[in-house]
Amino acid sequence: MSEQYSPRDIETRIQEQWDKDQTFAVTEDASKEKFYCLSMFPYPSGRLHMGHVRNYTIGDVVSRYQRMQGKNVLQPMGWDAFGLPAENAAINNNTAPAKWTYENIEYMKTQLKQLGFGYDWNRELATCRPDYYRWEQWFFTKLYDKGMVYKKMATVNWDPVDQTVLANEQVIDGRGWRSGALVEQKQIPQWFIKITDYAQELLDDLDQLNEWPEQVKTMQRNWIGRSEGVEMTFGLAGRDDSFDIYTTRPDTLMGVTYVALAAAHPLAVEASVNNPELASFIDDCRNNKVAEADMATMEKKGVDTGLKAIHPISGEQIPVWAANFVLMDYGSGAVMSVPAHDQRDYEFAKTFGLDIKAVIKPADQDVDISEVAYTEKGILFNSGEFDGLDFQAALDAISSKLEAQNKGRKTVNFRLRDWGVSRQRYWGTPIPMLNLPNGDVVPVPEDQLPVRLPEDVVMDGVSSPIKSNPQWAKTTYQGEEAFHETDTFDTFMESSWYYARYCSSNQDEVMLDPEQANYWLPVDQYIGGIEHAILHLLYARFFHKLLRDSGLVESDEPFKKLLTQGMVLADAFYYEDEKGGKVWVSPSDAVCEKDEKGRITSAATTDGKTLTYAGMSKMSKSKNNGIDPQQMVDRYGADTVRLFMMFAAPAEQTLEWQDSAVEGSLRFLRRVWKLAFDYSNSGEHSKLDVENLSAVQQELRRDLHKAIAKVSDDVGRRQTFNTAIAAIMELMNKLGKASLEHEQDRALMREAIEAVVLMLSPITPHISKEIWRLLGNQEEIDTVDWPLADEKALVESSKLIIVQVNGKLRCRLTVAADADQDQVQTLAMNDEHVQKFTEGKTIRKVIFVPGKLLNIVAN
Repeated sequence: MSEQYSPRDIETRIQEQWDKDQTFAVTEDASKEKFYCLSMFPYPSGRLHMGHVRNYTIGDVVSRYQRMQGKNVLQPMGWDAFGLPAENAAINNNTAPAKWTYENIEYMKTQLKQLGFGYDWNRELATCRPDYYRWEQWFFTKLYDKGMVYKKMATVNWDPVDQTVLANEQVIDGRGWRSGALVEQKQIPQWFIKITDYAQELLDDLDQLNEWPEQVKTMQRNWIGRSEGVEMTFGLAGRDDSFDIYTTRPDTLMGVTYVALAAAHPLAVEASVNNPELASFIDDCRNNKVAEADMATMEKKGVDTGLKAIHPISGEQIPVWAANFVLMDYGSGAVMSVPAHDQRDYEFAKTFGLDIKAVIKPADQDVDISEVAYTEKGILFNSGEFDGLDFQAALDAISSKLEAQNKGRKTVNFRLRDWGVSRQRYWGTPIPMLNLPNGDVVPVPEDQLPVRLPEDVVMDGVSSPIKSNPQWAKTTYQGEEAFHETDTFDTFMESSWYYARYCSSNQDEVMLDPEQANYWLPVDQYIGGIEHAILHLLYARFFHKLLRDSGLVESDEPFKKLLTQGMVLADAFYYEDEKGGKVWVSPSDAVCEKDEKGRITSAATTDGKTLTYAGMSKMSKSKNNGIDPQQMVDRYGADTVRLFMMFAAPAEQTLEWQDSAVEGSLRFLRRVWKLAFDYSNSGEHSKLDVENLSAVQQELRRDLHKAIAKVSDDVGRRQTFNTAIAAIMELMNKLGKASLEHEQDRALMREAIEAVVLMLSPITPHISKEIWRLLGNQEEIDTVDWPLADEKALVESSKLIIVQVNGKLRCRLTVAADADQDQVQTLAMNDEHVQKFTEGKTIRKVIFVPGKLLNIVAN
């Protein structure tokens, strides 16, 4: 065994061996308990970043640990390869998205292998390959046949210069990212999947997910947004028609002083024909952002439509306004406005001088609405026959009256809206629908799937190549001319079922083989960032239920246990240019002065330019503070990077990147290596005789098995990997001081070193595998079980007892572990240090804590 630890040589050789032996390739095996561990697959952007490394290290540690529990472990990897960034990169690099994507996949795959992740590469998939998206297209046509898919007009961001639809991220300060033109809101036909049909089940089944973070479940509940309220009808003065609104606060109905319509509401559009001010307002609203968060903070604007609504109970006529804070896509596009009890309505009413009528007050005092709306639930007043009712009683009474008059009813509503899956971009899965000359739309026949996306294209930065090339869309249907849909799928479609395709990635004839899928699913451990807590996870849950209801899987949910890892932070530095703009400088180019506590006090570039330290922030290109994982692996080795990632912070919390801490991880691995080297050169080795160990050896072995018990619990149950590593480090401190003089010392050391490398092997697999081999073990560490704590070794034969007199320490006693109070007290009273403080005094009380403390109270 070499005295020097050389990670580069060890890691390269071992990775080649894993490849050659297909160590992590698995198949279904009914005789073994399965464990499916999955980390969210990456977008092939070109290089791994530290967020990737952290995510995938956590997944690999979990996978390797479960493998050591004797389970049949599946850990696959693939590529979320479609999407807008590839189009942008292709334009910038004057290439095609496909070429750019496939080159990135190969490079990133090499990086993943260099980090030693134990993936079953036989199951690798890329969502941009026809053998993957063929089945997505097939499934979409089946959903269409079942009535789960439809097409309707929807609002999009439209660039009038480039004549194209823009994603939200392509709209910068209201303008197109390329043309700079003011972006309009335009209605175009879009494809939707009926996720709302599953809203209640998606909500209810969150209760099954006992191993998901409560924070994530709460976010999903809020997004689904189930509410119980009343749907009611308002008539229109002088007209025969009416319109509906939905409210969760029917108790405030008697305080309605105006109705607000979305600018795109048919009634507002109709009223604008003879109202130039209203027409101009509606035109301006086409450029509004449509996110609910924007609605809440934007300046409240509106125009009176001239219409009057008829209150469904009082019969009063109420002005109808068009308002910029009402969205057509949410609810009916109309809201009853109660400014006294809704802050948004209050601000609008104050702006336009509309009436404010309070109808809810606290139970024990008057209501004050002089400055802000009173939004709490309370007791009704100023509400006629409903005065004195609380919220629930008012809901029941008002809804009953409306129902009796055929003007309303209690109903359940959801904030969730159907999933719009159309994108007007090129680099995505073609939507498998055909447009016929007579206006009909039909699915692409199964024998014509996949509808292939052309990969050899030229990106002009304006239009999608499949939209600008009319020949691509031309086809036939039943012998007649037809045209392919030129929209592509939202990339959430691909990421919503990839976890299931891994189970049957070798199948060419079916989307999923039920036997394979039902063996592996659901995923036992899913790992990814909290930023995916809502949309990705919600769509994947929905897609899984669609797969279940199509007979392809049996389980209700796709992911049993969820771990959301924290971000990776790094120091950020900048200087200001001549125009006052911030120029961000990489931490590797910053020379820092630090105080005695390691805090940065000043920084400068290598050529002396003064830098401002902006603290730690998420690694990003915008702040130029990303750390290249490849450089770290080249400098320290994969095991060091992995160890640092798992030790620096709990998995769910942010991790602060510190070069000095990475150096510390390397030093620790060198200590492990040196301990194994010293042992291997310490002399003859014999078998451990646990029945004849000295007291010192018994104590060391007890420490060893205590560590095994703690690390097992930390890794397996608690998933607190940082505390597990800390326990191993603490054990190493004791082993470093242990004797190797006698045969039993060396036998005990071998047991300890083997346990250490086994416990480290999920985290630092290369060095662990090498040391295991160099210790002369014939069996490969990749097939060895996790070490078990010896319960007998944990039993202590003696205890250290603290003896106090009147609460002050006077001596320490080593006693038998099962010694009772009388025995300990007798020994204590015979101790000269205790006698000195009790002689001539009366013993008033003795406090005994078994195995820990004896306190004598004397005066």
